Amino acid sequence: MDPFTADAVTSSMPLIVGAGSVIAFCAIAGWIFTTWLRVRHGYPLENSWGKAVYPQKNEELSERIKLLSQENAQLRAELGAIKDRLVNVERIVTDSSLHLTNEIESLRGPSN
Repeated sequence: MDPFTADAVTSSMPLIVGAGSVIAFCAIAGWIFTTWLRVRHGYPLENSWGKAVYPQKNEELSERIKLLSQENAQLRAELGAIKDRLVNVERIVTDSSLHLTNEIESLRGPSN
């Protein structure tokens, strides 16, 4: 019996596909694991041509990060103030007009 006949190949096809899938999965998992190890221990990563890629750390980049962090804090504070104002506007819009009128009159104080 010839091992390269069509029947022999088709009957072995699930085994061939399964083995190929396992090998591919192991290769991808190994690549992910080695990349994780490099990042964890501070080794440089490689680009598509195999050259080392080091993270850029210079004064300009750190200054830019600091400015962006300050701007982010300012925008978050402004967003908080806008949320507070929106809550008041929603309360005014959704309150019944009678309740709103009574509340305004109570704030004015006793009538003369």
